[in-house]
Amino acid sequence: MKRTMWMVIVASFVLLLAACGEKTKEDVVQSLDKKLEQTNGYKVKATMSLKTGEDAQKYNIEVWHKKKDYYRVLLSNEKDEKGSQIILRNEEGVYVLTPALNKSFKFQSEWPQNSSQPYLFGSLVEDIKQDSDSTFEATENYYEFTTKTNYQNSQNLPNQKIYFHKKDLTPVMVQVLDKDSNPVVEVQFTSVEIDPTFNEDAFSTEKNMTSGALGVPVMAEESPSAFSIFYPEATIGNEQLEEEKIIDMENGKRVIQTYKGDKSYTLIQEYYETKPASATVPVSIVGDPVNLGFTMGALSSSRLEWSYGGKDFVLASEELTKEEMVEVAQSVQGTAIK
Repeated sequence: MKRTMWMVIVASFVLLLAACGEKTKEDVVQSLDKKLEQTNGYKVKATMSLKTGEDAQKYNIEVWHKKKDYYRVLLSNEKDEKGSQIILRNEEGVYVLTPALNKSFKFQSEWPQNSSQPYLFGSLVEDIKQDSDSTFEATENYYEFTTKTNYQNSQNLPNQKIYFHKKDLTPVMVQVLDKDSNPVVEVQFTSVEIDPTFNEDAFSTEKNMTSGALGVPVMAEESPSAFSIFYPEATIGNEQLEEEKIIDMENGKRVIQTYKGDKSYTLIQEYYETKPASATVPVSIVGDPVNLGFTMGALSSSRLEWSYGGKDFVLASEELTKEEMVEVAQSVQGTAIK
């Protein structure tokens, strides 16, 4: 009788410990999903480091999200202060804005739902939910997930590690990993505010296109008489620079480079001393915003456009895949002064 009673006590104690123990992976996923469902939006500040070349590119990031489909992501590159950009989604569509250059792209795109976004709370939770094979670990202060990524234009970043605070389930850090499990992208969240208030015009395209939104002037960066020509350092096949034309325009210069080989393409770069009036009109793109590491680009089926350092770039090819176009564009950093 005493033995039976003792076994009952032990069993009850074990059940009590289990009830008071760590949450399971399923518990945490449900709690994360519920947290997002019950919130009306958030404001996030973070830093992001991308290792796309020899040196890491670093961004300061500010994210505003208002339920359901309003997003504003401000990306400030430490090496290009005047090249700060905004990814904006409002009732009019999806935009990438570069206010200092009066440059804007408008996309026919499902962004951010169509790809992993390491700085968006909802995207991180969705990636976890979609990966039934994700791994989970609870440490003293954090919940850690390792999941598959969903990058449309890169197969070289297959996995990510996501860390959430145990206390309030807000994101702490994301590491996007290459095929050798080395971190290529790292996002550190410095503040997360749930259910903030937004100004009425917070997600207005016009408001966000003004230079005052970023505190930077609209101005040229270098004289057209002495400018830098950029060259891609990546080689996809055996392509070589076959021809380079430098064309004088009324208010700047245009450089057209033709690369020939197994994967031929054309690279155009333009410098304007003063931007033409047409620059204020959004360029419509059937495609998606893509992060090149040093700037955001606009990617369609056979064309990739971006702005950096006061210049506009266009990479065009019928032979490069989208992933190859991103790889070439990311390598366009070597320069020669003309």
